[in-house]
Amino acid sequence: MQQLLSKLGVMLFRLSEAIPRHHKRIVLLAIDVALVPVALLGVWLVAAPEFTTRHAAFAPALLSVAAGVLSARLSIHRIKLNAYEISAIIRTALLAGLLSVLAYGLALGMGVERPVSGVVVFGVFYFVLSAASRFVMLHVLLWACRSGQARCRVLIYGAGTTGTQLAAALRAHHSIVPVGFIDDNPSLHGTTIAGLQVWPSERLEEIAHSRAVRRVLLAMPSAPAARQRQILDSLRRMSLQVLALPSFAQLVGEEELMQRLQPVAPGRFLGRKQLEEDLRRGDDAYRGRRILVTGAGGSIGSELCRQLVACGPARIVLFEMSEIALYTIDRELRELAKETGTEIVPVLGTVTDARLARMVMTRHAIQVVFHAAAYKHVPLVEDNPVAGLANNVLGTRVLAEVAQETGVDRFILISTDKAVRPTNVMGASKRMAELVVQDLASRSRHTVFSMVRFGNVLGSSGSVIPLFQSQIARGGPVTLTHPDVTRFFMTVGEASRLVILAGSFAAPGAGGQRGGDVFVLDMGSPIRIHDLARQMIEAAGYRVRDAAHPDGDIEIVTIGLRPGEKLHEELLIGEGLLTTPHPKILRAQEEGLSELEMAAALRALREAVTQGDAEAARAVLKRWVAGYVPAAAGTAQTGAAAR
Repeated sequence: MQQLLSKLGVMLFRLSEAIPRHHKRIVLLAIDVALVPVALLGVWLVAAPEFTTRHAAFAPALLSVAAGVLSARLSIHRIKLNAYEISAIIRTALLAGLLSVLAYGLALGMGVERPVSGVVVFGVFYFVLSAASRFVMLHVLLWACRSGQARCRVLIYGAGTTGTQLAAALRAHHSIVPVGFIDDNPSLHGTTIAGLQVWPSERLEEIAHSRAVRRVLLAMPSAPAARQRQILDSLRRMSLQVLALPSFAQLVGEEELMQRLQPVAPGRFLGRKQLEEDLRRGDDAYRGRRILVTGAGGSIGSELCRQLVACGPARIVLFEMSEIALYTIDRELRELAKETGTEIVPVLGTVTDARLARMVMTRHAIQVVFHAAAYKHVPLVEDNPVAGLANNVLGTRVLAEVAQETGVDRFILISTDKAVRPTNVMGASKRMAELVVQDLASRSRHTVFSMVRFGNVLGSSGSVIPLFQSQIARGGPVTLTHPDVTRFFMTVGEASRLVILAGSFAAPGAGGQRGGDVFVLDMGSPIRIHDLARQMIEAAGYRVRDAAHPDGDIEIVTIGLRPGEKLHEELLIGEGLLTTPHPKILRAQEEGLSELEMAAALRALREAVTQGDAEAARAVLKRWVAGYVPAAAGTAQTGAAAR
């Protein structure tokens, strides 16, 4: 029997598909005409027999003609069955009303006494029959369409306006069957909306299994992206396919289909006034000069190059080991350099290559070197200490020695606050690079060596801001190593101007520096990273979810300090600071190693790097870098500080 009905449905569906559209309209118009005598018969049977006793043939014929004309004028016959909704029902009611008025006039003309009741019944009958006939035909055709076809059973997540409209639309779909709603609102649980039951999200997996549902339609376009992402992740863990319904504003192009975080200006999280505009670039010190920038494709190096171009140097040599980074900054700077006439020279290579460094500095008669190239990601250098030390320490030694040999005027090393009493290999490598520069500065007759030390740079590749932004975009959680971690922060623009300005101070006679100085920026108080995470979440338009706010959008999760990571960073090794020509830039003179000690340290380090011996390399750091504690002990120490 089931197979017979299925075959019958398929035949009916094929027949409906074969009938031309204008023939279907004629059928619908004919139904509107044929329903007039049926409605009159109903009136005669149940309400007013006298209404049709006189002129029995004349009244139905006239009303039927009127029904056809009015239906055509109202375009009711043109409305598709699956589009027969409120507006179409209103037209049908108008048709029934007009026919009732005409029937009332006919009844009065025929001398029918008190025809109102009969006319009202006629109008109601005609309206009900006309609307019902279309609903019946629609469901018959839907049954025919669905016969022999597999139907997709879906749950709708969200029983609001969008969800109910979606359920209504899906009822006319031949291959999709909505089986119910899922909603987080407890007041809706157990209720029936649009003929479908509403269940809590806790029962979703159970309902999906019992009702053979493999797909969920997410009908919550106004919910925050973070909340939608959380729901999406939970549904995917249940092996359910999820489709999200866009809002109407998104459909008409008023919103992007994928909500994205707007770019956040990193400077808003400094907790102090930005100093970028207060730091002059020292244009005179670089105008017409030939400058080499290592690590030119990195966050700091690229911004250095942009600001240096504005100073009007004769030439900037971009020294970079990453091909794509070099290509990108070279293309950008060539556009900027058109206004100043600065020559841009890209050089692909590593700072550990002494032959290449000597050739570049000699060929281009370099006068100023900004050494920004370094491996700076703490966890990566901690796991790869040999590579980190070879690049950060030996590379600095190679570059600085070549600069001295070729007569470079100024050599500026870009360092980090992690070099102060370091607890990780990266910080220790930068401190040892400082010791290398200090050693050469003490013996240099021409080249003035200096160092610039600053804290974390907001928005750089190693900054927490890009990490937090990506985590917020995914809906969280935002991961934090420790709730009490603090860091000094500055913007890329501040860091670059500090380096350029401090480089001009290091020139002979420009402030009386003898070389080997460490310049630091007055960055105010350190920032608590937990506060930074909270600010970024709120700046993105979300709420932090915690014990006090369980209904928040994004959670902040503490994952523990990484190996070698400190709770609090410092900028100075010794005590006391000296002034410079700028009130926000201070100068520290720190003790270094003797020439013999430096030679012994470098010899031991080269041997460890040559042999690839990580433990031997760490031993060199432990012996020669004051305050360095290996990662395991450093972690314990910071943990103790946290307690």
